[in-house]
Amino acid sequence: MSDMKTTKLVIICTLLVVCALFAAGCTSTSNPGTPSATTPAATPAGAQSAILVFAGAGLKAPLDEIGPAFTQKYGIPVQYNYGGAGTLVSQMNLTKKGDVFIPGSTVEFQTAKDQGLVTTNQLVAYHVPVIAVQKGNPKQIASLTDFAKPGLKVALGDANATAIGKAGTKMFKKLNISAAVEKNVVTRTPTINELTVIMNLGQADAAILTLDQIDATKVDAITIPLSDNAVLITPVGATTFTRNTDAANKFVAYVASDEGKAFFAKHNFPTYPDPVYANVKP
Repeated sequence: MSDMKTTKLVIICTLLVVCALFAAGCTSTSNPGTPSATTPAATPAGAQSAILVFAGAGLKAPLDEIGPAFTQKYGIPVQYNYGGAGTLVSQMNLTKKGDVFIPGSTVEFQTAKDQGLVTTNQLVAYHVPVIAVQKGNPKQIASLTDFAKPGLKVALGDANATAIGKAGTKMFKKLNISAAVEKNVVTRTPTINELTVIMNLGQADAAILTLDQIDATKVDAITIPLSDNAVLITPVGATTFTRNTDAANKFVAYVASDEGKAFFAKHNFPTYPDPVYANVKP
């Protein structure tokens, strides 16, 4: 009886060892058709290399849709580097990498042009500044001059890094209220997206955003008269150091085409040209 128990025990132990070895073999075997996280897949013959687009952070919504549409049409992958335009210009100067530049306004594009980073551009859409206030407008803000009211909590874009920051500076200077407004500024953000978050979370009483950034369920918007406004025009152009000239030019043309502009219109950007903003010069 003891021998039978011993035999059964040996058989059971043997089976357990075999099962363990089999299981170990299964978990260590990878699918040869799926590259690992650290091993890039081989580029298929004839496939286009990706283009790198330096883009203003406030343009993310339409560009995130334009990328896949462009790739589907031309077979050219698109990668974006989003940020404040001032930061992007510094990065392009430092790295001399990238194929296309699309900032929030022609002012930043001209800065890049002056530094030899870009040459020509096409105009795509308008960035229209508006006053953003909390729902119900509890501070009774009616115009830009109200940004100078004592005790108001104002959030603005960084004037050195963002197109909207520069626009605000220009408008306040024109109204001769720059010093009074600055006393109320509680934060300046490096991108317009962060400014939008601050307003949506109720952390400031008022800000200058652009029409496309307004979520009517979270904040109210007050129109700034064109006589006081600093409407921006969004340009797009290839860099002078691109190694994918043909692909870069195709992307520029696509963004500036009616098909490309339709993505901007979808996200509340008035597209260029628009008779309403006929007096706005690039």
